[in-house]
Amino acid sequence: MKKSSKNWFHKNGGLIILPECKIEVNKKNCNCTYPCDKKGMCCLCLSYHRNLGEVPACFFPDDVERTYDRSVENFIKIYKERGGF
Repeated sequence: MKKSSKNWFHKNGGLIILPECKIEVNKKNCNCTYPCDKKGMCCLCLSYHRNLGEVPACFFPDDVERTYDRSVENFIKIYKERGGF
């Protein structure tokens, strides 16, 4: 088993999440409506969106999240319009 620099391990091409990840608790606070395999695994979600130059769903109000526009520009625009969420 090879330890990654993040909070998960890679083993034989699979992904093993470390026990520190509170997936079920995270899912309760996740407003993301997009069906994906990272739901509740915030470290993976953040890394995924960061690599795309995006901001994860949980940084947006629910009505904006549903547009799936995760761009940094959209985040800044909405934050300036509405203030802190």
